[in-house]
Amino acid sequence: MRLSEGTHYRLGSTWDGRGTNFALFSAHAERVELCLFDSQGRREIERIILPERTEDVWHGYLNDVSPGQLYGYRVYGPYEPEQGHRFNSHKLLIDPYAKRLAGRLVWSDAHFAYRTGSSREDLSFDRRDNARGMPKSVVIDESFNWGRRELRPATAWSDTIIYEAHAKGLTQMREDIPPGQRGTFSALSSPAMIDHLRRLGVTTIELLPIHGFVDDRRLVEQKLVNYWGYNTIAFFAPEARYANEPALDAFRTTIARLHDAGFEVMLDVVYNHTAEGNHLGPTLSFRGIDNLSYYWLMPDNPRFYDDFTGTGNSLNLMHPRVLQMVMDSLRYWVEVCHVDGFRFDLASTLARGPNGFDRGGSFLTAVRQDPVLASVKLVAEPWDVGLGGYQVGAFPSQWSEWNDRYRGTLRRYWAGEGNLIGDLGGRMTGSSDLFNHDGRTPQASINHVTVHDGFTLMDLFSYNEKHNEANGEDNRDGSNDNSSNNFGIEGPTDDPDIIALRRQLRKNQLACLFLAQGIPLLLAGDEVGNSQNGNNNAYCQDNEIGWVNWDNLGREGEDLTGFVSNLTTLRKQFPQLRTRMWVDGRKADGSYGVLWLTPQGAEMEESDWNFPEGRFLSYILGPREQGQHPLFIVLNAAPEQIEFTLPNLPEYKEWTCILDTTADGRPTARMESGSTMAAPSRSVLAFSGAA
Repeated sequence: MRLSEGTHYRLGSTWDGRGTNFALFSAHAERVELCLFDSQGRREIERIILPERTEDVWHGYLNDVSPGQLYGYRVYGPYEPEQGHRFNSHKLLIDPYAKRLAGRLVWSDAHFAYRTGSSREDLSFDRRDNARGMPKSVVIDESFNWGRRELRPATAWSDTIIYEAHAKGLTQMREDIPPGQRGTFSALSSPAMIDHLRRLGVTTIELLPIHGFVDDRRLVEQKLVNYWGYNTIAFFAPEARYANEPALDAFRTTIARLHDAGFEVMLDVVYNHTAEGNHLGPTLSFRGIDNLSYYWLMPDNPRFYDDFTGTGNSLNLMHPRVLQMVMDSLRYWVEVCHVDGFRFDLASTLARGPNGFDRGGSFLTAVRQDPVLASVKLVAEPWDVGLGGYQVGAFPSQWSEWNDRYRGTLRRYWAGEGNLIGDLGGRMTGSSDLFNHDGRTPQASINHVTVHDGFTLMDLFSYNEKHNEANGEDNRDGSNDNSSNNFGIEGPTDDPDIIALRRQLRKNQLACLFLAQGIPLLLAGDEVGNSQNGNNNAYCQDNEIGWVNWDNLGREGEDLTGFVSNLTTLRKQFPQLRTRMWVDGRKADGSYGVLWLTPQGAEMEESDWNFPEGRFLSYILGPREQGQHPLFIVLNAAPEQIEFTLPNLPEYKEWTCILDTTADGRPTARMESGSTMAAPSRSVLAFSGAA
């Protein structure tokens, strides 16, 4: 028999060497048709009704379907938006478990389940067939020759240094990579990039979304694209635009090469929403398969979506099958693709229950219990735009979190704002006020000053205002709260004093990032002064605005790669920067983890923390074990130099300056304890103590 009932327990299309099993979840469908297409995806050659339904999974097995077969689904059921149902069998749908997509979405009104322009809006019904303009799901062979037993780097959290990059933008303008390879997965593991990553001293590459996504219609009509990729439609399929060959094979080859070079790979994943938008959005997959199950709908009016993400919809992980899809996807990327961790976009949405954010809810509980995910790094973006969505510090101990409190404080401090030294001290020592509970360690804090969203480090000290005109939204998009400082001139300048000052402040931010306890995250391109011309929301700029500009690489004064390399080396030399323990002040027995000192070298008292407009902070991180050296850190954001006294402690006779952000190279000056010296204006200094 060509068609048999198949099995329901593995969703998606599964080739077993003889034929292919197809399985699709839909609790409210009345019938499901599997549609097979020719090799070009232009002609539908057959429709097959899936013959069985088991536990709301529709399934069937075809013994003559093999890898490379293009397919989609048509799902029959009620079109009753006011009841939450939006079935329309005229719309071809992407398999939520598709491992590969063929073709791109070609926008037309046919992708909407209702008659666009109708006075009844989405309550109307559209009978146009959209198949010709739809990406097609593809049956694949998941096998892959890893060459040998692959050993993952398995870098300890305490040793981790993250490098956030866009899969295309990182390499698109690298002239030392062959032109045909630039902007692809394979370019990420090219010799040029591996050499650069090694020189920086980073351990882990975090890629912006690479799950299959589509470009918003509005952007396409404006000749723009969804460059960042936060518009997912296929949670199992690598985005084909980043590969010159089958994307899954290209991605896994890149993973293998990066692992061989000692680097981990993390993925930025977007399980909080999909590309289908609000009630007026297109029907591409989930909406037409089972809208009532997949999405959060308004309880009193399920025609509309409960939107915690600002994108129009939110995936409902309270539903067991939706939760299963997310968990299956995560395990797939770990087990089949060997990725080393995930950063979860708008993670608060994933943890929502009927009463809002739920630390003990279904998703966080499922992750906590999963043995596959126990071996990888998990990072939450701990907020969304819904009520009660800001949850920094609230995730379980298995998780680390983006610490926007670190970002805000360090931006304001180096922009020149005073009276921040109390908050600054907390951010530099792991933000215990946020994370020191339930067995969590300083590694819970992912420290960052710049990421893909917002100004680059160069722009942070070059622009007071955002300049997003190229996005086509009259500069209304993007944050207005940037805590930046252009120091008198908006944008680039020829003034040598301002150029030097801006470079100095970039170095200060980088120094603080690597001297702070917690996990440092470096935005790709910040080491070479990459600018986005003041655009702080380059999500749609797949061009030289959004790509990393490498022109400064090797350029004296502007290339800070060597400076970052020195910082990562310094971080490795001082275990107290990588500690898994919270630091305490002076204890009764005289021991300490941190000593906060006044400029005169005395231990700070309460009144010293409340110094009006204070911009100077110095402290010692004590050694954790015998034979280790203490680290004395001096931060001076004042516009003038400030005299200070080197710690005069009986156990240390001298201090060696190992970092001075106002000096070229790595200083090695030694001075006796109790000596007085000046911290240059707007500077970071670090000293190693010796007996």
